[in-house]
Amino acid sequence: MNKSISLVLPFPPSVNACWRTVRGTMIISEKGRKFRANAIAAVYEQLRRRPIAITENVSVIVKMYPPTKQRRDIDNYLKAAFDALTHAKVWKDDDQVKRVEMEWCEVVKGGRFEITINLLKSANAVA
Repeated sequence: MNKSISLVLPFPPSVNACWRTVRGTMIISEKGRKFRANAIAAVYEQLRRRPIAITENVSVIVKMYPPTKQRRDIDNYLKAAFDALTHAKVWKDDDQVKRVEMEWCEVVKGGRFEITINLLKSANAVA
């Protein structure tokens, strides 16, 4: 990856809505599966191909446009989006994300999640 990648995903479900425990096993919920499928489709559509996974550490800038004015915890919305990007093969694993800058933006109909991914400079890399 020579430059940054910017993607727009659907607004993710909160981490609380994404996972369910069934007979002692944690599984992704129906809402989580639907989001993941839609996010992967959005990635493929925007890149016009299946990506080759980034293998270096990255920093990301996230802008979240919620669908309503409902109160939300900002940290509850990264997991589903990052996991979807892993499943879409944008990066090898979300443990490569070493720096996150994120902000709430205005409410937009349906909501959206904008992410810009940059390679992390090796001088700033964190093990």
